Amino acid sequence: MAASPITTLERAFELARSGRFSSVSDIRLALRRERFDQVEAHLAGSSIARQLRALCDEARRGPAAPAASPEASEEA
Repeated sequence: MAASPITTLERAFELARSGRFSSVSDIRLALRRERFDQVEAHLAGSSIARQLRALCDEARRGPAAPAASPEASEEA
């Protein structure tokens, strides 16, 4: 059985996590270039835009630095 095609919203989240985009506008443009349907309708909500922006920011910052262990701070 063939896998179902990815939805516009799923692809938007993939693009946001990629680290290649800094804004929702950039993601919209990329989705249109990839010929996804109804991009504006799928990404119209403020909640979706907020989530995508947060993922873009996180991906562009890179992985978070690991928290120092309590033992390391006691040794210092």
